Amino acid sequence: MNRERKVDTCRNKQAKLSSSIQMKSPSMFLLYEYDIFWAFLLIASAIPILAFLISGVLAPIRKGPEKLSSYESGIEPMGDAWLQFRIRYYMFALVFVVFDVETVFLYPWAMSFDVLGISVFIEAFIFVLILIVGSVYAWRKGALEWS
Repeated sequence: MNRERKVDTCRNKQAKLSSSIQMKSPSMFLLYEYDIFWAFLLIASAIPILAFLISGVLAPIRKGPEKLSSYESGIEPMGDAWLQFRIRYYMFALVFVVFDVETVFLYPWAMSFDVLGISVFIEAFIFVLILIVGSVYAWRKGALEWS
């Protein structure tokens, strides 16, 4: 009697273990894991496509001399439309974008600083040092001067 009980207990444990360790196929696991991502990607792709299709269907199509002119304001353009801007404006914008994007890279380091340790702190310090050297260089070259 005691032996049958041990065998039944062992069989029950084995049945529970085998039912809890049912292996799913890798593709099924990945599909369930990324359902939200695929739904978001599908919706994010469908919205602009639908917006263009709906506006193409509903928009009035009127062709005329005003529509075919350079400017639709009704005033004929005077002079050359080609204007040159000084390179300083582009340099200012480029320096702003570079330092703005690089500053965004500091955010993940700041959020996980306590987990990553001192080596990542040294790496972030070197990164900030390079940013400071770049901004001093841009300042000395006059890229940050607006006038």
